[in-house]
Amino acid sequence: MKIVGVDVGSTTVKAVVVDCDPHDRSSERGLRPRSESWGEAGRSTPQACDDRRKGGEAPLRVTGEAPLRVIWQDYQRHNTKQAEKVVEFLGRMEAEAGVTAGKDRVFFTGSGAGFIAPLVGGKLIQEVVAVAACVEKQHPDVRFVSEIGGEDMKTIFFTASGGGRSKQVYMQSACSGGTGTFVEKTARKLQVASERLAELPYDGMTLHKVSSKCGIFAETDANTLVKTGVPVEEIIASLFEAVVYQNLATLTKGNTPMPEVLLLGGPNLFFAGLQQAWRHHLSKMWAQRKVALPEGRDPESLIVVPKEALYYACLGCIEIGGEEAEDVALYTGREKLQWWIDEGQHQEKAKSGARGLIASIADLTKFSCEFGAKGAAPSATRSATSVLLGCDFGSTTAKAVVLSQEKELLFSCYALSKGNPIEDAQSLFRQVREAGFTDIGGLALTGYGKDLLRDVLGADVAVVETVAHATASLHYIPDADVICDVGGTDVKIMILRQGTVSDFRLNSQCSSGNGAFLQGVAERYNVPLEQYADRAFQAKAMPSLAMGCGVFLQSDIVNQQRKGWSAEEIMAALAAVLPVNVWIYAGQLNNLRAVGRKFVLQGGTHRNMAVVKAQVDFLRSKVPDADVVVHPYSGEAGAIGAALCAADVYAKGLETKFRGFDTIAALTYTSTTSAETVCKWCPINCTRTFIDVQLPGAKGRAWSKLPLAAGYERVISGNSCPKGLVEDVNEMRVVKAKLEETKRDYPNVAEMVRADAFRRPKAVASQA
Repeated sequence: MKIVGVDVGSTTVKAVVVDCDPHDRSSERGLRPRSESWGEAGRSTPQACDDRRKGGEAPLRVTGEAPLRVIWQDYQRHNTKQAEKVVEFLGRMEAEAGVTAGKDRVFFTGSGAGFIAPLVGGKLIQEVVAVAACVEKQHPDVRFVSEIGGEDMKTIFFTASGGGRSKQVYMQSACSGGTGTFVEKTARKLQVASERLAELPYDGMTLHKVSSKCGIFAETDANTLVKTGVPVEEIIASLFEAVVYQNLATLTKGNTPMPEVLLLGGPNLFFAGLQQAWRHHLSKMWAQRKVALPEGRDPESLIVVPKEALYYACLGCIEIGGEEAEDVALYTGREKLQWWIDEGQHQEKAKSGARGLIASIADLTKFSCEFGAKGAAPSATRSATSVLLGCDFGSTTAKAVVLSQEKELLFSCYALSKGNPIEDAQSLFRQVREAGFTDIGGLALTGYGKDLLRDVLGADVAVVETVAHATASLHYIPDADVICDVGGTDVKIMILRQGTVSDFRLNSQCSSGNGAFLQGVAERYNVPLEQYADRAFQAKAMPSLAMGCGVFLQSDIVNQQRKGWSAEEIMAALAAVLPVNVWIYAGQLNNLRAVGRKFVLQGGTHRNMAVVKAQVDFLRSKVPDADVVVHPYSGEAGAIGAALCAADVYAKGLETKFRGFDTIAALTYTSTTSAETVCKWCPINCTRTFIDVQLPGAKGRAWSKLPLAAGYERVISGNSCPKGLVEDVNEMRVVKAKLEETKRDYPNVAEMVRADAFRRPKAVASQA
């Protein structure tokens, strides 16, 4: 008789088949005993994982030896199709390992196994129970286990109690912080391939502050580090640091992980840098807390990463299943599960889901006729006169536009924000120059990088983002009431009265309502972003996703995957919930009728027509007579607004400060992030980066803790407030003196009136 253990996780399906028949002559079928076969069959342990174990790391060990003959094992990503992947695995087990319905038994565990197990006759085992059972059998000396999965983490403490061991379990499943997805999602944003990610080290790398509490905040932190010129290798090492910190600070609940320690799950197995981070922090913790180590053992040898780390939940199912009666969990075949895939899930979706983004082909045709037309392409005609240049250094891309003196769009270009902001700027200006626009009459910047690059590039003006976006919108739609700009990592809603911004709402902390979240989900499903709308429009129905925090939304997506919703249907639902997050969650605008009738949609996210369709449907459901307009150049709106502001400066006849293409192309710089660059003005202690750029006529900073010679200009990034732009007390005194001077020149009239109104009259001395 054979026993099958299947782990249906949030991102992968893993399975192991063992033969419990002592009379089975496995050697005749070319099978090997367990100690030889582990880590060599199927996709269980990539060769790269074994090749990278060097440089002082403890070798992998298997401390136990169970009487289990593994005859089949594999793991694969299911790409949200959990049931389909399980059916595939069962079919292969039947063909390759001889698993037979009515004879062999199957046990399931994992977050996605609840509805699958009964359909094939299997029994469900709670995953912590399964992992603990395997650990107790295979590793009787282990006292602490950390298992990191795709979207959850768990820690298990084993404590000697009487004749056995008690278990204390802590789990984290509502937040993506510290999980495999947490690392992979950020690595994708940094354009780090999986193979390289697995090999990047932790030891010897400079570390930076990356949020470990939330995957969304971590991604924002990583983006900030990229923009300040921090090498990708250091950011990945900082991610590994954040993962271990999240485990030790949150999931241990103040308890000390005692040796031996077992690290399980894909991230612990495949990421060499993560193993190094564990060894560093656990060794340090044991030394600080004076933990007595077993005699003759060094700390690193007490931290074990077994080759079969992926399969412990499967093996635990088999261990538990072996103690059950022989008629429990008899495999009934794949037919019911296949029926559920083909028919049952669609019947369930019809009951619980909503219709898709489009009701019919006619609905899509009508929408395409109204909103499908793109803005007129830039003329790209080389101008004989000076042109105006606007740049928007956003969170995910840097954009530049060229306007004529008549404010006609002549050219636009993009550069992915994947490196130092100076390199992003060089990429943009190289494209502008190659397009033939060399006579620049004015330069304006907006976006996150505007203050950082203003002096370096010689910009005439740095424009606040809300001003830039409002200017761009009103230039094309002068009667707009509300402007909604959805960017990569923030959402801006501007409410206008008589052509000026009277109120605005900004959400820059949560990715639930912006393009980065949609892009992350599309990448996870291996769908190119430009195909998002086409795939979403294919969905005839879609699940209802919860409004709110992106972390909870991600968990909700996983729940819908378990119910059988496809990638197309989930992407449609994600587009549908975006307007709710934008207007209700981020904008706190429950009464849209009160803010106006004409709504302008702009920002790169509105290039996605599935998002536009959802926005239009939502706005018209709240304001039936709403006039919804998509900005003709939605992705370039910020840069266009900046260029229009440059036009105002140019109209005054002022000479531009632009340093010229040759100077910008030849810019050389050094980047420093160290203890000397940390900001000390408040307890947060921001880890700043000093970027020293060689510029003609720059005065340098000989007085600095990190002296800067003449001919160099220093820009400071990584600070979370304006104080971080100041290096020391002497410079702060200069800043305060300028503030006081400004205050004297432009007094606060309201403060003066208040002081005068509540002034006590002086008592007049009486005269005898």
